[in-house]
Amino acid sequence: MTKHSVLFVCTGNICRSPTAEGVARGLAQRRGLDSRFYFESAATHGYHVGDPPDPRALRAALARGYDLSAQRARRVTEFDFERFDLVLAMGYDHLDWLRRACPRQHHGKLRLFLSYVEGDSAGEVPDPYYGGLAGFDEVLDHVEAVVDRLLRELSAPPGRT
Repeated sequence: MTKHSVLFVCTGNICRSPTAEGVARGLAQRRGLDSRFYFESAATHGYHVGDPPDPRALRAALARGYDLSAQRARRVTEFDFERFDLVLAMGYDHLDWLRRACPRQHHGKLRLFLSYVEGDSAGEVPDPYYGGLAGFDEVLDHVEAVVDRLLRELSAPPGRT
């Protein structure tokens, strides 16, 4: 059985990407798939390295049953491109940054997070940092939909997505 490793990336690793990591872990565990996946999150910038997720992200996630409290922000490293099977950017700027930082042989691992949701023309998970709690709920709505699809695709037998 293949174990899939996925890295979620946003700017500071305190809002969107730790939410995606927490939701992915939670949904995989609830579905009995946690032994088939490994998830982490990281930042393109080092603004918050070592910090826990934003308190609003913690609160919104906990309200839906996801515990992000053990996570700490970290920055993407060169080793991440080798170590992870899939590196998912929360926005276009993150994807551009990742393409510049990533060795060419690993470019095939880079994708926009929302590319897993058909018909989503927004392309980016909105950054809730400068807004209120409602923005964090909106992030969770996006993240739950994408992670659901991601888990289904990656855990399906070959040829059955």
